[in-house]
Amino acid sequence: MRIALLSYRSKAHCGGQGVYIRYLSQGLVELGHQVEVFSGQPYPEDLDPRVRLTEVPSLDLYRDDDPFRTPHPREIRDRIDLLELATMWTAGFPEPRTFSLRAARLLATRAQDFDVVHDNQCLGYGLLDIARLLPLVATVHHPITRDRAVDLAATPWRRRPFVRRWYGFLGMQQQVARQIPDLITVSSSSAADIAEDFGVAPGQLRTVPLGVDTTLFRPRETPRVRGRIVAVASADKPLKGIAHLLNALARLRHHHEVELSLVAKLEPNGPTEKLIAELGLADIVTPVSGVSDEQLAELLASAEIACIPSMYEGFSLPAVEAMASGTPLVASRAGALPEVVGDCAELIEPGDVDALTRVLGELLDSPDRRERMGAAGRRRVLDLFSWAAVAAQTVAVYERAIERYHSPDSPNRQVTPC
Repeated sequence: MRIALLSYRSKAHCGGQGVYIRYLSQGLVELGHQVEVFSGQPYPEDLDPRVRLTEVPSLDLYRDDDPFRTPHPREIRDRIDLLELATMWTAGFPEPRTFSLRAARLLATRAQDFDVVHDNQCLGYGLLDIARLLPLVATVHHPITRDRAVDLAATPWRRRPFVRRWYGFLGMQQQVARQIPDLITVSSSSAADIAEDFGVAPGQLRTVPLGVDTTLFRPRETPRVRGRIVAVASADKPLKGIAHLLNALARLRHHHEVELSLVAKLEPNGPTEKLIAELGLADIVTPVSGVSDEQLAELLASAEIACIPSMYEGFSLPAVEAMASGTPLVASRAGALPEVVGDCAELIEPGDVDALTRVLGELLDSPDRRERMGAAGRRRVLDLFSWAAVAAQTVAVYERAIERYHSPDSPNRQVTPC
């Protein structure tokens, strides 16, 4: 099968979407399929050599070294670039829409090269043009409406109009998702939320959980660092619940030897940095960013506890990676987390600092319990989460989409002349 895999940003350390692209494409080529990734910036790194990368350049308005930059007039190439710039200047987030338009333009000239197109959480209007050319599948990791709700709740009322504007692309995503018959999501919790928030029919959705590289994320022979807690947050946002963990840490330090390795790119002088300073935690909190997969795996395996204090998660790869590393896990009873971790983690209500403090303290005092939890988590991952299984289940969705596209009653059916 010849697969075009679309992702509007795909660098693995920009979040779970990049990890998904890297390992799904590898799993697909392992099954013998041809995969070409079409990506906007930041581009993926370390794709399998058998996977072809086609760069889909944008204006790259959110690059790490110059976010919200104003491009030189000579950089403006066409109307899509103007749309991207105008959306940013008016406080919106343009990438899902503009990437989809660029991808549609590219695929219009290469439709004969592919059997199916798979979109990764873009859900831009351009996909509707692609769906007229080729069978189309889209992955919705979770509805971003949940991110918006948490952000609005944490934002002063004067700034809420700007937050709503930033999430202006959600209306587009809701419209487009309803018109794609074959959608993949990563948990039954996400499927229910997508059906509710996006108005998608349950029959459109197929649940395919994410996987983890269990040879990379594994327990190590070296002793774990006493008192070390690791938390992984793909974004410095209220949704990830890091503020609650920091408040719990401030209480724990009075009775326990404890430190936190926070894997996140913190906003300079942003709310998390300010809270670390206000709570006097700078000596025991180490922010870590830009780590390789190998470094992340070693860090998770070095900790006595991993913590996922999120207010919502559609799946949570960090939770699976921690369990694969044999690291006992404390997580919020939020979104898909209970479904992902099963009975292999301690669950607390999201935002409950008292419960988080108590559970972390009890685990720090209980080495035998930590060992039992870590072993149970590792077994769960080996039994349920592998990228080979993810790729095989994804191919089954492709086959259904191709059959639907070429069926006699499909509005997109392509008739080959005799």
